[in-house]
Amino acid sequence: MFSLQKQAEEMIRRRGERVTPGRVRVLAILLAEQRAVTHHEIEKSLPDKPRLNRVTLYRILEWLDEKCFVHKVVGDDRIWHFRANSQVAHHQHAHFECVRCTRVVCLDDIKAEYDSPLPTGYQSREIELRVKGLCAECA
Repeated sequence: MFSLQKQAEEMIRRRGERVTPGRVRVLAILLAEQRAVTHHEIEKSLPDKPRLNRVTLYRILEWLDEKCFVHKVVGDDRIWHFRANSQVAHHQHAHFECVRCTRVVCLDDIKAEYDSPLPTGYQSREIELRVKGLCAECA
């Protein structure tokens, strides 16, 4: 985890953002994950000392999303799942959600694209593509 903390710190510093221990710890946890995780899962992964309260953790996650260090996707359970971005540039990709265990996995190789024109005056901001089914563990 130490090298992931250094990586997280360097990512934040490289973008000219303020490096804080909380931001570094949360981003390092997300870099270690291979899937999108919930606020609660991140909270359980944090060391006890120094402890981040839930509101601070939520604010850090929102900041990381705003600055494109992470992206978030909401599951059918209406709970946000967060995953570290492998690159700074935001790209839209599909997500897989297991209907049994609710695990959310990024499908980076499947782009969420829409090529048809929208009605006059409409502007696209983001496209969401979610595939639902059973993950390998639940199938």
